Amino acid sequence: MCEAGKRANSSSGKEDVLETITSWVEVKEENSNFHQKGIKLMKTRITILCENLVGKRVGSGEHGFSAFIETDRGNYLFDTGSGHSIVANSLALDKDLRTVRKIFLSHGHYDHTGGLPEVLKLKGNVDVHAHPHVFLDRFSVLEENGKETKRFVGIPYKKGYLESLGANFVFNTDFTEVEKGLFLTGEVPRKTSFEKPDSRLFSEINGKTEPDIFLDDQSLIMESEKGLTLILGCAHSGMINILNHVIQKTGKKKFYAILGGTHLDFLTIEQLEASIQALNELEIEKIGVSHCTGMKAAFRLNLEFWDRFSYGCVGSVLEV
Repeated sequence: MCEAGKRANSSSGKEDVLETITSWVEVKEENSNFHQKGIKLMKTRITILCENLVGKRVGSGEHGFSAFIETDRGNYLFDTGSGHSIVANSLALDKDLRTVRKIFLSHGHYDHTGGLPEVLKLKGNVDVHAHPHVFLDRFSVLEENGKETKRFVGIPYKKGYLESLGANFVFNTDFTEVEKGLFLTGEVPRKTSFEKPDSRLFSEINGKTEPDIFLDDQSLIMESEKGLTLILGCAHSGMINILNHVIQKTGKKKFYAILGGTHLDFLTIEQLEASIQALNELEIEKIGVSHCTGMKAAFRLNLEFWDRFSYGCVGSVLEV
């Protein structure tokens, strides 16, 4: 549980809302209908290495996201944070980055890719899975003190430099099985009426600056007997669009857990409520949000889903 969840009781005598932000629960898995019956699925342990908040007084927080995935077939890394804490947090949480078999990048923002050189310096040669647009030049445009400020927010390093450190980029645009029982969503169709691109974010393609539609936004799916576990980076495609895409591609409707950044922070109240209504129409056992979800949206999700909800801080663990 996040340290933030350990608050005093409210004056009404009931537990503070944050008391229900629980730690993630262990579950054992055996088989799946994705593949032939009799094939034993991976046992999985997911640990948040990089996140905005620290949960167990171990490690450091940063604006970014990274999850270390341990399985009986090997270890994987989903995103690398912004680079400030991934190595130190991996040591503090006893996760050996040198054991990573593959790295998955959710999209080309600095807070998900900035730690890649530090990981590569430890690991050396490794496959790095990403969409071809991961290297687009990207900017945020914000109003600060009455004037517009443009800031670079793309991946901070050139492809050649990362390759010199050992990165072997494997690009995909379609739904892809990267290991048995492990999938990347590829490009996600935008179908919901209420999930809109973040109007503050832009990209440059062929020298032309346009609103960023994040074709490179993709998530990681792990199959299990109890349902799918989905790890989101920032869900720039729209969390509900992603969930519907996963259902369409896998033929599975049951989600054991949804983890990671949901990008609900920038939505209007009406858009947030529409997202929550859509979540209620799906079969989801656990929702463990992080990073760009934002605290207001996290509190609202906590009120809605109560003991099914958790906040994924640095050090949070889900065993599957």
